[in-house]
Amino acid sequence: MRRLLRARYGEIRLHPTRNPAGLSRRVRAYLAGTHRAIDDVPVDTGGTPFQRRVWSALRRIPAGQTLTYGALARRLGIPAASRAVGRAVSLNPVAIVVPCHRVIGANGTLTGYAGGLDRKRWLLAHEGAGPTPSRGRAAPARTTRRTHAGAVRLAVGAVTRTRQ
Repeated sequence: MRRLLRARYGEIRLHPTRNPAGLSRRVRAYLAGTHRAIDDVPVDTGGTPFQRRVWSALRRIPAGQTLTYGALARRLGIPAASRAVGRAVSLNPVAIVVPCHRVIGANGTLTGYAGGLDRKRWLLAHEGAGPTPSRGRAAPARTTRRTHAGAVRLAVGAVTRTRQ
């Protein structure tokens, strides 16, 4: 995750802060089960116009639902561009808040995630979705719950970085 942040913003420094712009409170609410608590967190992702379009579409996938890369490409009106969409998803600089973990492979398998597949699996289970293409319906969760504080710290740090 730090590598992605450096690629997007250059050299970064994450500074411990109690509740930067209310983000810690929102992330804690998300982790406590209020999944919509982070839906309207403002972010400046940077990136190309195409990447920003893909990242914006990610924010419209509700918690508890998954979507395949191909389905996301179709939603964007570019059905033949699932690989390009996948590449843009992989470069998402603001994990969790821009929920790239909700995008899965065409056959329902979990595919790459900068935070690791264990975190992706945990996030999907936490939101009540499993790694099955849902076409708008939540799939059952199949993993144990445990907090991944490192991913959350990086997500909050990334969002904080964009507000400077």
